[in-house]
Amino acid sequence: MEVIKLKGTDDTPTIILDKENGIFEISGRSLPEDVTTFFEPVLNWLDDYQEEANDQTVFAFKLVYFNTASSKLILDILMKLEEMHENGKEVLIKWFFPDDDEDMEEAGEEYADIVDIPFEQVSYTM
Repeated sequence: MEVIKLKGTDDTPTIILDKENGIFEISGRSLPEDVTTFFEPVLNWLDDYQEEANDQTVFAFKLVYFNTASSKLILDILMKLEEMHENGKEVLIKWFFPDDDEDMEEAGEEYADIVDIPFEQVSYTM
C-alpha cells in the first residue's frame, strides 16, 4: 500500500499514513484553503486501508490549531476509524494537545464523545 507523507506548511498539517511501519499521524496546523481537496487523498487512503487494515491502528492527532472547515474533515477521518473499529479492528486515537491549550483539549474531548473508539488524551509541554 502506498505511503502518504505530506510535509506541513503554515496552513497545512504534516500527514503520515504508513501501513507497513504502523505510523498514522496528523500534526501541525490545519487551515488549508480548500480543505476538501487537501484531505481527499487521506480519506481515500483510509478507505483502501480499511480493506486490509493492520490488526492494531494507533492514529495520532498532534494538531496545534485547526479551523472550522478542518474540524469537519477530522470528524470524517474519525468516522472512518470508527467504522474499522466496528468491523473488529483494534483502533486507538491518541489526541495530543499542549498542556496549556484548553481549546485543543476540549476539541479532543468533544471528538471522543462523538465517536465510539478508544480515545486517549495526551498532554505535553511545548
